Amino acid sequence: MAEPVLKVENLKKYFPIKRGFLDTLKGAPQKKVHAVDGISFEIFKQQVFALVGESGCGKSTTGKLIVKLLEPTDGKIYLEGQDVTQVKTKEELLAYRRKVQMIFQDPFSSMNPRFKIYDVLEEPLLIHGIGETKAEREELIYKALEMVKIVPPEDYVGRNPHMLSGGQRQRVAIARALILNPTFIVADEPVSMLDVSIRAEILELMKELKEKMGVTYLYITHDMSTARYFADWMAVMYLGRIVEMGPAKVVIDNPLHPYTRALLSAVPEPKPERRNIIKELPIKGEVPNAVDIPPGCRFHPRCLYAQKGLCDTKHPQLVEYEHNHWAECHLVGKY
Repeated sequence: MAEPVLKVENLKKYFPIKRGFLDTLKGAPQKKVHAVDGISFEIFKQQVFALVGESGCGKSTTGKLIVKLLEPTDGKIYLEGQDVTQVKTKEELLAYRRKVQMIFQDPFSSMNPRFKIYDVLEEPLLIHGIGETKAEREELIYKALEMVKIVPPEDYVGRNPHMLSGGQRQRVAIARALILNPTFIVADEPVSMLDVSIRAEILELMKELKEKMGVTYLYITHDMSTARYFADWMAVMYLGRIVEMGPAKVVIDNPLHPYTRALLSAVPEPKPERRNIIKELPIKGEVPNAVDIPPGCRFHPRCLYAQKGLCDTKHPQLVEYEHNHWAECHLVGKY
Protein backbone atom coordinates (compact mmCIF):
# COMPACT_ATOMS: atom_id res chain seq x y z
CA MET A 1 0.00 0.00 0.00
CA ALA A 2 1.23 3.50 -0.82
CA GLU A 3 2.85 5.61 1.88
CA PRO A 4 0.50 8.36 3.16
CA VAL A 5 1.52 11.93 2.36
CA LEU A 6 0.49 12.98 5.88
CA LYS A 7 0.07 10.80 8.95
CA VAL A 8 -1.07 11.98 12.37
CA GLU A 9 -0.75 9.77 15.45
CA ASN A 10 -2.47 10.52 18.78
CA LEU A 11 -2.16 14.27 18.22
CA LYS A 12 -3.00 16.45 21.22
CA LYS A 13 -3.07 20.18 21.91
CA TYR A 14 -3.96 21.53 25.36
CA PHE A 15 -4.02 25.24 26.16
CA PRO A 16 -3.31 25.99 29.86
CA ILE A 17 -5.65 28.50 31.53
CA LYS A 18 -3.98 31.16 33.63
CA ARG A 19 -4.84 30.69 37.30
CA GLY A 20 -6.13 33.58 39.40
CA PHE A 21 -4.45 34.79 42.58
CA LEU A 22 -6.82 32.88 44.89
CA ASP A 23 -6.50 29.66 42.86
CA THR A 24 -2.72 29.92 43.16
CA LEU A 25 -2.93 30.42 46.93
CA LYS A 26 -5.24 27.43 47.29
CA GLY A 27 -2.95 25.29 45.14
CA ALA A 28 -5.77 24.58 42.68
CA PRO A 29 -4.71 22.29 39.82
CA GLN A 30 -3.83 23.83 36.47
CA LYS A 31 -6.84 23.67 34.14
CA LYS A 32 -6.43 23.17 30.40
CA VAL A 33 -8.54 23.55 27.28
CA HIS A 34 -8.54 20.18 25.50
CA ALA A 35 -8.62 21.59 21.96
CA VAL A 36 -7.32 18.44 20.24
CA ASP A 37 -7.41 15.32 22.37
CA GLY A 38 -5.72 12.33 20.75
CA ILE A 39 -6.65 12.07 17.06
CA SER A 40 -5.09 9.85 14.38
CA PHE A 41 -5.59 9.74 10.61
CA GLU A 42 -3.77 9.26 7.30
CA ILE A 43 -4.08 11.24 4.06
CA PHE A 44 -2.85 9.78 0.78
CA LYS A 45 -1.56 11.48 -2.38
CA GLN A 46 -4.08 13.68 -4.24
CA GLN A 47 -6.76 12.88 -1.67
CA VAL A 48 -9.15 15.46 -0.23
CA PHE A 49 -9.59 14.64 3.46
CA ALA A 50 -12.39 16.65 5.09
CA LEU A 51 -12.33 17.44 8.80
CA VAL A 52 -15.91 18.33 9.72
CA GLY A 53 -17.54 19.62 12.90
CA GLU A 54 -19.09 22.51 14.78
CA SER A 55 -17.14 25.63 15.71
CA GLY A 56 -14.85 24.92 18.65
CA CYS A 57 -14.44 21.19 17.96
CA GLY A 58 -10.68 21.53 17.31
CA LYS A 59 -10.53 21.21 13.52
CA SER A 60 -8.79 24.58 12.88
CA THR A 61 -6.35 23.88 15.73
CA THR A 62 -5.51 20.60 13.99
CA GLY A 63 -4.76 22.50 10.78
CA LYS A 64 -2.49 24.95 12.61
CA LEU A 65 -0.63 22.09 14.27
CA ILE A 66 0.02 20.51 10.88
CA VAL A 67 1.43 23.72 9.35
CA LYS A 68 3.50 24.30 12.52
CA LEU A 69 1.76 27.50 13.58
CA LEU A 70 1.22 25.71 16.90
CA GLU A 71 3.34 23.10 18.64
CA PRO A 72 1.57 19.89 19.75
CA THR A 73 1.29 18.92 23.41
CA ASP A 74 1.74 15.28 22.42
CA GLY A 75 1.56 12.98 19.41
CA LYS A 76 3.37 12.66 16.09
CA ILE A 77 3.07 14.25 12.64
CA TYR A 78 4.69 12.52 9.65
CA LEU A 79 5.10 14.09 6.20
CA GLU A 80 5.99 11.60 3.47
CA GLY A 81 7.19 9.16 6.13
CA GLN A 82 9.43 11.66 7.94
CA ASP A 83 8.71 12.63 11.56
CA VAL A 84 8.29 16.42 11.47
CA THR A 85 6.85 16.83 14.98
CA GLN A 86 9.99 18.45 16.40
CA VAL A 87 10.87 20.63 13.40
CA LYS A 88 11.91 23.89 15.06
CA THR A 89 15.01 25.51 13.51
CA LYS A 90 14.49 28.30 10.99
CA GLU A 91 16.02 26.27 8.15
CA GLU A 92 13.89 23.18 8.92
CA LEU A 93 10.72 25.27 9.18
CA LEU A 94 11.43 26.97 5.85
CA ALA A 95 11.93 23.61 4.14
CA TYR A 96 8.78 22.21 5.77
CA ARG A 97 6.57 25.19 4.94
CA ARG A 98 7.65 25.09 1.34
CA LYS A 99 6.00 21.65 1.23
CA VAL A 100 3.03 22.44 3.47
CA GLN A 101 0.95 25.56 2.84
CA MET A 102 -2.33 26.91 4.24
CA ILE A 103 -5.35 28.64 2.71
CA PHE A 104 -7.01 30.72 5.43
CA GLN A 105 -10.71 31.28 6.00
CA ASP A 106 -10.66 35.04 5.48
CA PRO A 107 -8.51 36.02 2.47
CA PHE A 108 -8.69 39.72 3.33
CA SER A 109 -7.31 39.50 6.89
CA SER A 110 -4.62 37.03 5.79
CA MET A 111 -3.11 39.59 3.37
CA ASN A 112 -1.23 42.78 4.18
CA PRO A 113 -3.70 45.52 3.10
CA ARG A 114 -0.78 47.76 2.11
CA PHE A 115 0.62 45.19 -0.30
CA LYS A 116 -0.21 45.11 -3.97
CA ILE A 117 -1.28 41.70 -5.30
CA TYR A 118 2.17 41.46 -6.87
CA ASP A 119 3.77 41.89 -3.43
CA VAL A 120 1.42 39.34 -1.84
CA LEU A 121 2.62 36.70 -4.31
CA GLU A 122 6.24 37.79 -4.40
CA GLU A 123 6.66 37.60 -0.62
CA PRO A 124 6.75 33.75 -0.37
CA LEU A 125 9.18 33.63 -3.31
CA LEU A 126 11.53 36.05 -1.56
CA ILE A 127 11.28 34.21 1.77
CA HIS A 128 12.15 30.88 0.16
CA GLY A 129 14.72 32.27 -2.28
CA ILE A 130 12.84 31.26 -5.42
CA GLY A 131 13.59 33.25 -8.57
CA GLU A 132 17.02 34.83 -8.84
CA THR A 133 15.82 37.90 -10.72
CA LYS A 134 12.72 40.07 -10.60
CA ALA A 135 11.84 38.92 -14.13
CA GLU A 136 11.85 35.26 -13.02
CA ARG A 137 9.64 36.03 -10.02
CA GLU A 138 7.28 38.07 -12.19
CA GLU A 139 6.89 35.13 -14.57
CA LEU A 140 6.02 32.82 -11.65
CA ILE A 141 3.51 35.37 -10.28
CA TYR A 142 1.77 35.75 -13.65
CA LYS A 143 1.61 31.96 -14.10
CA ALA A 144 0.13 31.53 -10.61
CA LEU A 145 -2.58 34.13 -11.29
CA GLU A 146 -3.42 32.53 -14.64
CA MET A 147 -3.62 29.14 -12.90
CA VAL A 148 -6.37 30.43 -10.57
CA LYS A 149 -8.10 32.22 -13.48
CA ILE A 150 -7.24 35.79 -12.49
CA VAL A 151 -6.79 36.99 -16.06
CA PRO A 152 -5.25 38.98 -17.54
CA PRO A 153 -2.81 39.04 -14.58
CA GLU A 154 -1.32 42.41 -15.56
CA ASP A 155 -4.68 44.03 -14.76
CA TYR A 156 -4.58 42.77 -11.15
CA VAL A 157 -0.97 42.79 -9.95
CA GLY A 158 -1.06 46.53 -9.23
CA ARG A 159 -4.24 46.40 -7.14
CA ASN A 160 -4.59 46.22 -3.37
CA PRO A 161 -6.61 43.39 -1.77
CA HIS A 162 -9.56 45.68 -0.96
CA MET A 163 -9.97 46.39 -4.68
CA LEU A 164 -10.87 42.76 -5.41
CA SER A 165 -14.09 40.86 -4.77
CA GLY A 166 -14.19 38.14 -2.12
CA GLY A 167 -13.92 35.40 -4.73
CA GLN A 168 -10.97 37.10 -6.44
CA ARG A 169 -9.18 37.54 -3.11
CA GLN A 170 -9.60 33.85 -2.31
CA ARG A 171 -8.22 32.96 -5.76
CA VAL A 172 -5.17 35.09 -4.96
CA ALA A 173 -4.85 33.31 -1.60
CA ILE A 174 -4.93 29.96 -3.42
CA ALA A 175 -2.29 31.25 -5.88
CA ARG A 176 -0.10 32.31 -2.94
CA ALA A 177 -0.33 28.80 -1.46
CA LEU A 178 0.40 27.10 -4.79
CA ILE A 179 3.22 29.36 -6.00
CA LEU A 180 5.73 27.34 -3.93
CA ASN A 181 4.54 24.09 -5.56
CA PRO A 182 3.70 22.44 -2.19
CA THR A 183 2.99 18.77 -1.53
CA PHE A 184 0.20 19.34 0.99
CA ILE A 185 -2.32 22.14 1.56
CA VAL A 186 -4.45 22.80 4.64
CA ALA A 187 -7.60 24.58 3.43
CA ASP A 188 -9.28 26.07 6.52
CA GLU A 189 -12.90 26.92 5.63
CA PRO A 190 -11.75 28.30 2.24
CA VAL A 191 -15.27 29.09 0.98
CA SER A 192 -17.20 29.95 4.15
CA MET A 193 -16.63 33.73 3.71
CA LEU A 194 -17.79 33.67 0.09
CA ASP A 195 -21.20 34.08 -1.51
CA VAL A 196 -23.01 30.80 -2.08
CA SER A 197 -23.03 31.47 -5.83
CA ILE A 198 -19.24 31.28 -6.13
CA ARG A 199 -18.43 28.57 -3.58
CA ALA A 200 -18.80 25.81 -6.18
CA GLU A 201 -16.51 27.73 -8.57
CA ILE A 202 -13.71 27.93 -5.99
CA LEU A 203 -14.06 24.27 -4.99
CA GLU A 204 -14.07 23.23 -8.66
CA LEU A 205 -10.92 25.31 -9.18
CA MET A 206 -9.25 23.56 -6.22
CA LYS A 207 -10.23 20.19 -7.71
CA GLU A 208 -8.69 21.12 -11.06
CA LEU A 209 -5.47 22.28 -9.39
CA LYS A 210 -5.31 19.04 -7.38
CA GLU A 211 -5.29 17.03 -10.62
CA LYS A 212 -2.93 19.42 -12.42
CA MET A 213 -0.36 19.86 -9.64
CA GLY A 214 -0.77 16.61 -7.70
CA VAL A 215 -1.42 18.33 -4.36
CA THR A 216 -3.18 16.77 -1.37
CA TYR A 217 -5.72 18.66 0.76
CA LEU A 218 -6.85 18.68 4.34
CA TYR A 219 -10.22 20.41 3.92
CA ILE A 220 -11.53 21.91 7.17
CA THR A 221 -15.22 22.83 7.19
CA HIS A 222 -18.43 22.91 9.21
CA ASP A 223 -20.49 22.53 6.02
CA MET A 224 -21.44 18.92 5.25
CA SER A 225 -22.83 19.90 1.84
CA THR A 226 -19.49 21.21 0.53
CA ALA A 227 -17.68 18.23 2.11
CA ARG A 228 -20.03 15.92 0.21
CA TYR A 229 -19.16 17.71 -3.05
CA PHE A 230 -15.40 18.12 -2.54
CA ALA A 231 -14.02 15.41 -0.24
CA ASP A 232 -12.87 11.84 -0.84
CA TRP A 233 -12.55 10.98 2.87
CA MET A 234 -14.18 12.49 5.90
CA ALA A 235 -13.53 12.64 9.64
CA VAL A 236 -16.16 14.11 11.97
CA MET A 237 -14.77 15.90 15.05
CA TYR A 238 -16.53 16.59 18.32
CA LEU A 239 -14.91 18.24 21.35
CA GLY A 240 -11.36 17.45 20.25
CA ARG A 241 -11.99 13.84 19.18
CA ILE A 242 -12.71 12.13 15.87
CA VAL A 243 -16.05 10.37 16.38
CA GLU A 244 -16.53 8.97 12.86
CA MET A 245 -14.27 8.48 9.85
CA GLY A 246 -14.42 6.86 6.42
CA PRO A 247 -14.97 7.55 2.71
CA ALA A 248 -17.07 10.72 2.41
CA LYS A 249 -19.86 9.03 0.44
CA VAL A 250 -20.09 6.16 2.94
CA VAL A 251 -20.16 8.46 6.00
CA ILE A 252 -22.86 10.65 4.43
CA ASP A 253 -25.03 7.81 3.10
CA ASN A 254 -24.68 5.60 6.18
CA PRO A 255 -23.74 7.65 9.27
CA LEU A 256 -22.95 5.48 12.31
CA HIS A 257 -22.57 8.13 15.02
CA PRO A 258 -25.56 10.13 16.35
CA TYR A 259 -23.54 13.36 16.08
CA THR A 260 -22.89 12.76 12.37
CA ARG A 261 -26.60 12.05 11.89
CA ALA A 262 -27.43 15.32 13.63
CA LEU A 263 -25.03 17.30 11.41
CA LEU A 264 -26.55 15.73 8.30
CA SER A 265 -30.11 16.45 9.47
CA ALA A 266 -29.24 20.16 9.37
CA VAL A 267 -28.34 20.02 5.64
CA PRO A 268 -31.28 20.77 3.30
CA GLU A 269 -31.89 17.71 1.09
CA PRO A 270 -33.12 18.57 -2.43
CA LYS A 271 -33.84 14.94 -3.40
CA PRO A 272 -37.22 13.82 -2.00
CA GLU A 273 -36.21 10.15 -2.04
CA ARG A 274 -33.34 10.89 0.43
CA ARG A 275 -35.35 12.98 2.89
CA ASN A 276 -36.42 9.93 4.87
CA ILE A 277 -32.89 8.52 5.12
CA ILE A 278 -31.71 11.20 7.54
CA LYS A 279 -34.60 12.21 9.76
CA GLU A 280 -34.71 15.25 11.99
CA LEU A 281 -32.48 14.53 14.97
CA PRO A 282 -32.32 17.40 17.46
CA ILE A 283 -29.36 17.66 19.79
CA LYS A 284 -29.96 18.32 23.47
CA GLY A 285 -28.25 21.25 25.17
CA GLU A 286 -25.00 23.00 24.31
CA VAL A 287 -21.48 21.84 23.53
CA PRO A 288 -19.78 21.05 26.87
CA ASN A 289 -16.87 23.16 28.07
CA ALA A 290 -13.58 21.92 26.59
CA VAL A 291 -11.97 22.53 30.00
CA ASP A 292 -14.26 20.13 31.89
CA ILE A 293 -14.72 17.21 29.51
CA PRO A 294 -17.70 14.98 30.41
CA PRO A 295 -16.79 11.50 31.69
CA GLY A 296 -17.37 8.54 29.39
CA CYS A 297 -18.49 9.42 25.88
CA ARG A 298 -18.07 13.17 25.54
CA PHE A 299 -21.21 13.35 23.38
CA HIS A 300 -23.48 11.60 25.92
CA PRO A 301 -24.90 14.80 27.57
CA ARG A 302 -26.46 15.74 24.19
CA CYS A 303 -27.23 12.28 22.83
CA LEU A 304 -30.83 11.05 22.66
CA TYR A 305 -29.72 7.43 22.83
CA ALA A 306 -27.21 7.62 25.72
CA GLN A 307 -27.48 4.75 28.20
CA LYS A 308 -26.89 5.40 31.88
CA GLY A 309 -24.06 3.40 33.39
CA LEU A 310 -22.41 2.91 29.98
CA CYS A 311 -22.19 6.08 27.92
CA ASP A 312 -21.66 8.34 30.96
CA THR A 313 -18.89 6.20 32.49
CA LYS A 314 -16.98 4.32 29.77
CA HIS A 315 -15.06 6.15 27.06
CA PRO A 316 -15.72 4.53 23.63
CA GLN A 317 -12.89 3.67 21.23
CA LEU A 318 -12.74 4.45 17.51
CA VAL A 319 -13.70 1.04 16.08
CA GLU A 320 -13.87 -0.13 12.44
CA TYR A 321 -17.50 -1.35 12.24
CA GLU A 322 -17.49 -1.70 8.43
CA HIS A 323 -14.64 -1.81 5.91
CA ASN A 324 -12.81 1.55 6.20
CA HIS A 325 -15.66 3.00 8.29
CA TRP A 326 -14.85 3.85 11.92
CA ALA A 327 -17.03 5.23 14.70
CA GLU A 328 -16.50 6.12 18.38
CA CYS A 329 -19.80 5.04 19.92
CA HIS A 330 -20.98 2.24 22.25
CA LEU A 331 -24.35 1.94 20.53
CA VAL A 332 -23.59 1.59 16.81
CA GLY A 333 -26.36 -0.48 15.22
CA LYS A 334 -28.56 -0.30 18.36
CA TYR A 335 -30.60 2.81 17.51
